[in-house]
Amino acid sequence: MTKTTPDDLTIPRLYKGIALFTPGGDLIYCIDPHKQGRWHSHLCGALQEILDLPEPPHFLVPCYTATIDHWLDHQTQQVRTFAEAYPAVLKHQVILNAIFNTGDLVWQPAPWEDGLCDRMVLGTYRAAFPQLWEDHDLIVNLDLSEQITKYHPPVKTVAKAPLKTYVLRLFVAGHSANTERILQNLHELLERSLGYPYTMKVVDVLTNPEQAEIDQVSATPTLVKVWPLPIRRLVGDLDNAGKILQMLGAIDKV
Repeated sequence: MTKTTPDDLTIPRLYKGIALFTPGGDLIYCIDPHKQGRWHSHLCGALQEILDLPEPPHFLVPCYTATIDHWLDHQTQQVRTFAEAYPAVLKHQVILNAIFNTGDLVWQPAPWEDGLCDRMVLGTYRAAFPQLWEDHDLIVNLDLSEQITKYHPPVKTVAKAPLKTYVLRLFVAGHSANTERILQNLHELLERSLGYPYTMKVVDVLTNPEQAEIDQVSATPTLVKVWPLPIRRLVGDLDNAGKILQMLGAIDKV
């Protein structure tokens, strides 16, 4: 069971948008009415932070990207749209139209260059970046609206740009009545108390022990806050709403 709550977003009339997918199907995107540059670096840096990658996955660009431009035709005073996506992500047009609020827009295939997006070459990164080939059910809006006028740092600093979302993992051992109760209680608490949207992925350690090892989980139930940093864990006592919110950083410690 996965709960995903998209960010509430008002789409500006004129804007440029960029989307970056992972081979596993996760998505991070940005909408900018000021049409500033260096977005790919922002998105790659944010993915590094969220998925705990060894470095920003710049090799995903441009193969896993899509871009859209809402611009004003000064001759006709009509708003026009240009949208293109690379072949690897054209299959995600429904999602792209949903996040950019473009209805049933048909995206154009981006110009293809021989050797630019060789699957065998991209596959060589899989051992070092296995998280990119997993599906974490992420659809994250990277909101840079407050930083646009002052952002000139290198990529390593850009990677720490704040994301208005929580990324959580709940580790359980099998699906029991107690598991369903924990899920229901967590869902109600998060919906009621978090000021930002969240994604919570439920991991059964009996069928996915590798993920438990990656997240250093040795007992269940365990709730892990993957994002925002620092990573935090709460083991066992998931009936205490105060402890959960403290762990998430939603309230100060008493």
